[in-house]
Amino acid sequence: MTPQVADELECSGIDELDRRIIIATQTGLPLVSRPYDVLASQLGISAGELMRRMRRMQDDGIIRRIGAVPNHYALGYRANGMTVWDVPDDQIDSLGEKVGALEFVSHCYHRPRRLPDWPYNLFAMVHAHSREQALQHVAQIAELLGGADRGHDVLFSTRILKKTGMRLK
Repeated sequence: MTPQVADELECSGIDELDRRIIIATQTGLPLVSRPYDVLASQLGISAGELMRRMRRMQDDGIIRRIGAVPNHYALGYRANGMTVWDVPDDQIDSLGEKVGALEFVSHCYHRPRRLPDWPYNLFAMVHAHSREQALQHVAQIAELLGGADRGHDVLFSTRILKKTGMRLK
């Protein structure tokens, strides 16, 4: 699990210990039963202090979230596609929440259109074991969106790229 650091992180908003915490966690938490105890010991602080600081950084938007980052390919999900949707702007939040809640969607977000060539404003990453299954998932999303789906496409992954977020040094 790794904390996802906000892109707009301003280092002036954190102290040296916060920075050390971010650096210690940005590549993942130790795979032990009490990872925060291990990290706190390495940082020379109590687990309570570590948790308090991480909670504050989450509340302040410095750390966006802490969560598992699965390797979909290692889990057998070989047909991964970014679905792109043209939906009404005034419905994007509610529609995005519905699409993002689907079990086969790992992330869903709003992006600006680039007219006239790119009318899509809702993006959702779909994971499946086969291309056929992925296309079935796309059809499920289209059904969920109903008349709000004014057009869509799916861009399938062709190779694995190393996925990392912002890293502090």
